[in-house]
Amino acid sequence: QVQLQESGPGLVKPSQTLSLTCTVSGGSITTNNCYWTWIRQPPGKGLEWIGNIAYSGSSYYNPSLKSRTSISWDTSKNHFTLQLSSVTPEDTAVYYCARHLGGSSLVDYWGQGTQVTVSS
Repeated sequence: QVQLQESGPGLVKPSQTLSLTCTVSGGSITTNNCYWTWIRQPPGKGLEWIGNIAYSGSSYYNPSLKSRTSISWDTSKNHFTLQLSSVTPEDTAVYYCARHLGGSSLVDYWGQGTQVTVSS
């Protein structure tokens, strides 16, 4: 059973960089055909795909966030990270890490989510 757990600060100041880590257990992040994903949900809004990192190490980003987003991994620690720079209050959301398999956009494993608030 794959499990994902987000960690990181719950409060970030405007203009700073939001950094979150997703630790994966029960499977390797280099497993073939797996895509490790960040998704967020602002208050009162729907889910927004931020980007992912593939089993190959390649990263893909939402075009609307691409200029501010970086997703990387540490295979020795079996975790992947999200960095979102120059944050504003509009980046306030619950952030989820998740997994989906290649050829499908359906997520098969989710983290529990972590609230991040951008405020001075």
